[in-house]
Amino acid sequence: MDDETPLAGLVPLEGGWSGETFLAEVAGERTVVRIYARPSERGAAAHEVDAALHRLVRGLLPVPEVVEVRRADTATGLPALLVTSFLPGTRADLVLPGLRAAERERLGAALGGLLADLGGMPMLRTGPFVDGDLSIGTFEVAGHRVDGLPGLVELAEPSLGWWTPAELDGLRAVAVRAQAGLDTVTRHCLVHSDFNPKNLLVDPETLAITGLVDWEFAHAGNPFTDLGNLLRFERDDAFTRAVLTSYVARRGGEETEVLGLARAADLWALVDLATRRGQNPVADQADALLRAIARSGDVHALS
Repeated sequence: MDDETPLAGLVPLEGGWSGETFLAEVAGERTVVRIYARPSERGAAAHEVDAALHRLVRGLLPVPEVVEVRRADTATGLPALLVTSFLPGTRADLVLPGLRAAERERLGAALGGLLADLGGMPMLRTGPFVDGDLSIGTFEVAGHRVDGLPGLVELAEPSLGWWTPAELDGLRAVAVRAQAGLDTVTRHCLVHSDFNPKNLLVDPETLAITGLVDWEFAHAGNPFTDLGNLLRFERDDAFTRAVLTSYVARRGGEETEVLGLARAADLWALVDLATRRGQNPVADQADALLRAIARSGDVHALS
């Protein structure tokens, strides 16, 4: 892709919520173009952070190669761009519904291994990536530093106006217990933070994982966050066991304890998503699940 490539020739890629990812083809070669036209929590450095993350894990995880990184051009009004190679495969959310039980378990085991690889990439502390050098900043919500899950819940409560007082009480109690468990985890790692089937590419014949895409929410954080994300709405016990067995074989621990920590770590995302109920189906599902957890006092509750 060169400076003369017209943006009008891009074809939108399905999946995700951003609507800023496109397929381009030049001289028979396909690439993926991410356009950074919308505001991001990473600010003007969003494209540089994404490029750095791809370069960091390339060869260790199935991510595309960075082809070009282009800064925004204020003179012409063109937004920043990130161009990467095109990865083969089909989105896992399209593959999973058609798999037999044994195939789901096989894919679950492969995903558990991928999660173990990702969870083994160490970081010195937690926080968002703020520039192309992957410098780590400080997590904030509405301009406030967040002190654990109880602090997050306190900040989120004004945005949960449809919750009952009993549900809010239950959520506060769950947050305290979950944070106590998370406080026992002293290691930090690279977190994809959107590790779910729509961001995973799979060979539909072999079930090999061919891609982990969309790193816009990646940060340095808890090793169990991505595991919790993958299993958030999962209701197939055999698939869940396959993921956990593969993960534990690589990272250690006991499956029940690991799943509990994954559910606790995922509360961060559930609380954030619940405050955005009505904006998309995932936020609606998250709100229903979080309310079930709050009512039952159990992070393993089903909505």
